[in-house]
Amino acid sequence: MAAARFDLETTYLGLDGAGGVTELPVGPDFWTKVDGNPAAGGTLVTVGTGEGDWPHWEIHPRGAEVLVLLVGTLRMTFEHPDGRTEVHDLAPGATLVVPAGVWHRAVDQRSVRMLFITYGAGTAHRPVT
Repeated sequence: MAAARFDLETTYLGLDGAGGVTELPVGPDFWTKVDGNPAAGGTLVTVGTGEGDWPHWEIHPRGAEVLVLLVGTLRMTFEHPDGRTEVHDLAPGATLVVPAGVWHRAVDQRSVRMLFITYGAGTAHRPVT
């Protein structure tokens, strides 16, 4: 990949684990088709923004996810496979590792801008009930 300048909210990066980087333009169906995109099957580097609560739970069964809160505040809730829940309040500069196979959800987001480093293969969502 040649030197490039772009916004990680609209162009994600796919890291192949061997030093390769692929630019991945983001569209409305990016996450629904993530498993069919070979460049997105490794580690994804993205930035997202948010207010309020995520309308779903998310899981990455094949790898951990690193979250770095750049701006704002939020509460991240984990639901572990054994049924335990865990809550983490994050402020700017905080880094949190979501273990592989743990459902997680952000709530009470306030002016959030967050860096996500995600092993994307197998990513799934489920509605909040």
